[in-house]
Formats: sequence, structure tokens, C-alpha cells
Amino acid sequence: MAPNRPGTAQNSPKSHGNGPKSPPLELGPDLPSAAALDRWLGEPLRAAILPTRLFLTNKRGFPVLARPHQRLLVRLLRLEVQVVLWGAPHHGAKPLGSYLQYLEYLSQHRPPPSAYELFARGYEDYLQSPLQPLMDNLESQTYEVFEKDPIKYSQYQQAIYRCLLDRVPEEEKDTNVQVVMVLGAGRGPLVAAALRAARQAARRLRVYAVEKNPNAVVTLESWQYEEWGAQVTVVARDMREWRAPEAADVVVSELLGSFGDNELSPECLDGAQRCLKAGGVSIPCAYTSFLAPISSSKLYNEVRGCRERDRHPEAQFETPYVVRLHNFHQLAPPQPCFAFRHPNPDPGRDNSRYRRLSFRVGVNTVLHGFAGYFETTLYGDITLSIRPETHSPGMFSWFPIFFPIKQPLTVRAGEEVAVAFWRCASPKKVWYEWAVTAPACSALHNPTGRSYTIGL
Repeated sequence: MAPNRPGTAQNSPKSHGNGPKSPPLELGPDLPSAAALDRWLGEPLRAAILPTRLFLTNKRGFPVLARPHQRLLVRLLRLEVQVVLWGAPHHGAKPLGSYLQYLEYLSQHRPPPSAYELFARGYEDYLQSPLQPLMDNLESQTYEVFEKDPIKYSQYQQAIYRCLLDRVPEEEKDTNVQVVMVLGAGRGPLVAAALRAARQAARRLRVYAVEKNPNAVVTLESWQYEEWGAQVTVVARDMREWRAPEAADVVVSELLGSFGDNELSPECLDGAQRCLKAGGVSIPCAYTSFLAPISSSKLYNEVRGCRERDRHPEAQFETPYVVRLHNFHQLAPPQPCFAFRHPNPDPGRDNSRYRRLSFRVGVNTVLHGFAGYFETTLYGDITLSIRPETHSPGMFSWFPIFFPIKQPLTVRAGEEVAVAFWRCASPKKVWYEWAVTAPACSALHNPTGRSYTIGL
């Protein structure tokens, strides 16, 4: 199950807009390094001063900017920074008309927004509480948003198709019936993907759609009655408690959250592993979470404004948030954090984890927290990813997750940022704890899960 996106938050998006305002940024003829620009564009800029002396004159006598300044201006416009023209006009009879005309041209000819940017429009840097699908039954509107992703289910279909071809030789395609269990079937998009994959591969399937949410089960039963027929059996049970009438050749699930394991995919799939044959396949078969240090005064002030009377005084800083990162600066490339495989090669081990990560920072900056991402392998070389370097093109099912820290830390260029991260598990809940250990030590965040847990 994917985490919340616009319109699907359990708690409505929070935007407080408090905190200190950033001074305007004045552009000069010589721009600093790309790293320094990235650093500035992570600040909550409200305005940029554009002196008229920076404009060149083209062959027609009109004002234009050099390419580097054009690229910077487009990035500023994407952040909705107000551009302030300053200085005496040097082009044309109109005082500032030719300059404004050129800026309007740049604004209108920006690269078109991606599907991801269109989907997230209006929700940039808004904090949302991660979903807890084991504790709460999701609403129909939430499922509807999940199902609109144009990439995720096509990748699942391709993974199931390739798996069926590998498991069933051509000479057995009419006699070998593969048992596929869709665990956490929701309203049925993975069931439909499995049936399409079977038709594509010309292989036979028997499908069990297992779902605990009674609201979604009604939709599954309607699909089964009107479309799928006896090929699909709907099971209204928690996958961890269900005793299957036969073992599965393939189990398929979409239980991943923004940090990979934060919606308890490991615990769910480990609990259902007894349903899988020896040598059976799980789709997905592996996933890894990633962390990267970030600077964002905007997000820090948003978190600071989330204090609630009935919670620990610093609970807002001990809670992760799903957020469409926008006005931020990533200080170093993401590094892998926690990894899980299915079927679990060591089912007797719990899913607690510990990792210490170290990042080298290239500019003077301030650390405000850590961005979390994930990558997953569905089957073979078929993957899904929200890590920026490998993001699945066109996929918008997941926003990143943000782990704040209580006190911002000043970091000098060349210094190391190190963080210790724990995934803690008990019979009833899972939670994360985190602490910065360099360049200075922070407090331990969320000890014993006092502010945030994920219920089993």
C-alpha cells in the first residue's frame, strides 16, 4: 500500500508559514558554483533582485539574459520566487516594458511540468501523517488515488508476466495452473494486473485476493461477480491469520511505504510466508530504504508549528512526515539504510535493524533533518524507485518521507554528517529512533516510540 498523497492524508496537510523570512537574493554578473546555488535555492526565498545591468542586447536590440542566468531564473520561478527588476532601463523607449516582456517569455517557455509535478501541484512542502493501513481501514477515495498511477501497475504486470514465463514451460502452459495470492488486494488493481499478465503470457492462473478491509472487500466481490468469475477467490481476512487451502506459487503485494518498510511490509509478508510453496516467488522480492541529509528552513518551521497540547512537547520533531519535497537542499547523495528480502531467508529473526550512515557535505549549510526514499525489485530486473537518482519515470504513487531533528546543526564545507538510525519492533508495534552523531551529537529522537509508532 502506498503512502498518502494529495487528497488521501489521514490528517489534513499542515502549513503554518511561520518562522523567519529570508532576505531577497540579488543576482550578480558572476554566479557562484552550482553547489552554492543549490544551497541558496534550499532557503525560503521570497524575492530575487534582478538588476537591469545584467541584461545583454540581442541582434534585434531586445534585452536577454545569458544562459546561466536564464537557467537560474527558471529555477527561481519554479519556486514561485518574486522577481524584482532594479536599475535604470537600457533597452527601448519603454521604461521597463521590454524587460517585463522578456521575463514573461521565459516564464511561458519553461520546461513543461512532469506528471509527478502536476500530480503534486499545490502540495509542495505540506506535511502529512504516514498511513497506517494495519490499524485503519482506508477509504475508497484513498484507493482511487493509488490506482491512478500510470507506471506502478504496468511494472507489476510485467513482473508477473516474466515470472509466469519463467515458472511455466511452453509445453506445460495448458496443464500447469499457477496459484497466485494477492496479499492486501485493496480494490483489485493487482488482481487485474495478474489476470492481464496471464493473458499476455498465455498461462493459466488461480487467484486468491486477500483483503482485511471490509469496504474494499465489497468492491472485490463485485469485480469477482461481474468480471473475474471463478478464476478469482475473494478472502476477507488478515493475511497474517489466514490459513490458505493450498500453497501459492507466487504472492503479490503492494505494502510498501515511502521508506520501504514503514507500512510494515516485512511483518505482513513474514506472517503470510507459510502460504508460499518452497521455491515460490514474492513480488516484490526485495526493497531497500535510503536516507539523505537535507537543509530546509521551510520544513523545519512547518514541523515546529505542529505542536499539540496533548502530546510530548517535542513530539512533532519525533514524527516522520510524508511530504512532497520542494524548497530544500539535499546535502549529499542518498545512502542505503534498511534492506529486506522475501521470502525471508531467516523467518525466525525479527525485523529490527540498526544502521549508521556518514555523509560528506560540500558547502557551509544547516542540517534540518533527513529525507527518506526507497527502491524495490519486483522480479528480475523490473524495479520501482522514488530515490531521485533512479526515480521510476512518470510514477507518482509515493512522496518521500522526512525525519526532522529538534535543533538545526551548523555544518561546514568538508565536514561529515553522521546519523544513527534504528528500526525497533515489539509484538504490537514498530517505530524508528534516530540521532545525529556528527558534526555534533543531537538528542535521541523518539526513544521507545514515545511520540510515533506504527501499529501491528
